[in-house]
Amino acid sequence: MLMNRRQSLGLSGPTALMATCYPNITPGHALLSHPQQPSAELLKSMKELPKQKNMLLGYPLNMATPPEEFFVWRKELFSAGLNQFGFNNVGNPYAHSHIPFNSHLFERELINRFGTVYGFSQDNVWGFLSNSGTDSNMHGLYMGRTLLRSQTGVMPKIYFTREAHYSIQILTDLLNLEWVVVGTDRDGSMDIDDLERQLKANANYPALVVATIGTTFKGAVDSIDGIQAKLKGRTAYLHLDAALFGGYLPHTQFAAELLHEISDEGTGRKVKRYDSIAVSCHKFFGFPAPAGLFITTRANFEMFLTQFGQIHDPEYILQIPGTITCSRDAMKAAEFYFFSSEAAFSKQAADAKSMLDNTTYLLKEMMAHYDYLQPVRANPQSNTIYFRKPGDTVVNRYSLAAMGVEIDKEHVPHVHVVVMPHASKEILDQFLTDLGKKEE
Repeated sequence: MLMNRRQSLGLSGPTALMATCYPNITPGHALLSHPQQPSAELLKSMKELPKQKNMLLGYPLNMATPPEEFFVWRKELFSAGLNQFGFNNVGNPYAHSHIPFNSHLFERELINRFGTVYGFSQDNVWGFLSNSGTDSNMHGLYMGRTLLRSQTGVMPKIYFTREAHYSIQILTDLLNLEWVVVGTDRDGSMDIDDLERQLKANANYPALVVATIGTTFKGAVDSIDGIQAKLKGRTAYLHLDAALFGGYLPHTQFAAELLHEISDEGTGRKVKRYDSIAVSCHKFFGFPAPAGLFITTRANFEMFLTQFGQIHDPEYILQIPGTITCSRDAMKAAEFYFFSSEAAFSKQAADAKSMLDNTTYLLKEMMAHYDYLQPVRANPQSNTIYFRKPGDTVVNRYSLAAMGVEIDKEHVPHVHVVVMPHASKEILDQFLTDLGKKEE
């Protein structure tokens, strides 16, 4: 195809280059050279998945379908314009946005409601709905690193155990932090005495500590108060990764585990127990897409904002956003608002009780019939049972996560079952029956 000068000038840069180098190719040809796979074929491969969802026992996902009221709420949001055109939660949800197409009203209400659940003062809470638990952890670690470095002029070192979620290792590398590995007790929780030793060995550095409230594989709980006792007198920031347990513990007898503030028994004064918390929305709650809560104090946020405003130019959106992520999903905040109602909290309390009761049941049955697998529940707060790896048929059928556990200095293959709200006694009984079958 030969073009005159006027035709050539009418093309955009990349198109002109393509037309010059490949004269027989027309715009759009590259797309047509790889035809789209028919949607019917793609959907066909997924149609069996709903039948299998209750068999997922190896990962902390609530596979129960949300109540009908949730889908009614979605329709109400649609009638208000959400999901009909572009909405974006860019920026600080507690500040005026120059872009009105957002769901910041819902986002603020979410943080205020869940902030109360976790014991934050209403006049001293800040946060937002993130893309995932990892995103929430990233903001907690970045805030901690920023505050500690601004307070001391020294880059902090980060302290966590090998039982922590793998995202913490990724974020440690991303933020260029030095990891001080803290040992664990037998149950998988942080060894507080070893934390003290490691802190003394790094006395010249501020401490950024990550406490895991429900470790990924064993379901262990790091002691917040034990950690704080060792941080006394140190410049430190304590972030909680409570991705799964943070959803259900507030509805149990263990609710005090996650309170941000408690009253000192001697003085009656409020005592801060941690700086920030990350909780996943798609784990216990059963929200049908990855999302996370990030909650901290307004005081922390304002100190962070002073530093954050010095490393980028926020003039474009007429505010300092306070979030690493710029564009944020407005639909998720508006939809997850449904899970903060009184009715939703009541349902969550029932789910939490059923879940922990079923965990107790599973452990009892495994101890009675499969004690050779050496099943372990790290603590009464946990909905996780880990045990020696059975045959591949059961592992694959129930999507059991597998990891090596060190026993007598040997790396022994183990799997775990995470008893989520969809894992009814009927499903667990089926699992127990399959566990006893001989490998084919």
